[in-house]
Amino acid sequence: SPPSPAKVLVTGFEPFDGETVNPSWLAVRSLAEAPPAGVDLATAELSCVFGTAIEDLRAAVEATSPDLVLCVGQAGGRHGLTVERVAVNVDDARIPDNAGRQPVDEPVVEGGPAAYFASLPLKACVAAAREAGVPAAVSQTAGTFVCNHVFYGLAHLIATERPALRGGFVHVPYVPEQVVDRAAPSMSVRDIATGLSAIVTAALTTTTDLRVTGGATH
Repeated sequence: SPPSPAKVLVTGFEPFDGETVNPSWLAVRSLAEAPPAGVDLATAELSCVFGTAIEDLRAAVEATSPDLVLCVGQAGGRHGLTVERVAVNVDDARIPDNAGRQPVDEPVVEGGPAAYFASLPLKACVAAAREAGVPAAVSQTAGTFVCNHVFYGLAHLIATERPALRGGFVHVPYVPEQVVDRAAPSMSVRDIATGLSAIVTAALTTTTDLRVTGGATH
C-alpha cells in the first residue's frame, strides 16, 4: 500500500500595518490549491496580534496533528524567500499590532529560553526553492514583531509538548500590488507559492542538512 501522506500545516497572516493584503496568506492559499505531491496540506490564517496569534496556531496544530508546521509571514523589503534560523524570546514592536498592542522588550514566554533554532533543514530548503527558480536565502533574524512571536511560540510548543513535530518560519516579500507606489522589491503570489512548495518538500525529505554557507556578516 502507498505510504500515508505527510500531514503539513502551513500558516499565513492577516493583513497588518494598513495593508489590504498579506502575501503570506495569499501564497498559502495558492499553495493549498496545488499542494506538493504526497502531502496532506492544512492551512490556517493567524491574527496579527500578540498572544492571539499563538493561540490561533496552537488551535490549528491541535486540530490537524501535523508532522510539519511551516509558518509564513510578510517581510516587506526583502528580495526573496528567507528561511528563518532562529526565534528569540522577545516582543519589541516598532508598530502596533492589529489590536493596538505594542509590547516593548517583553518575553514571548516568561522564563523560556533566550532562543530556539528552527527544526528544519534550512540550507536544503533554500536550495530547493532556488532549484524551483525562486530567489531564497537563510535569514538570521525573524524580527521582534508578531512573526518572530509565532515562530518562538511554535518552537516552544515543539520543545515542551510535541517533540515529534518539526517546524520553522519563512518570510516572504511584498506582492507587486503592494509596491506600486513605493520603491521596494516584490514577488508574485505564484512564485512565492512555488518556493513554499519546494521548501515543504525539502523539509519532509531531507534528514541531514546540506553543509553549505548561509551565514551573514551583519
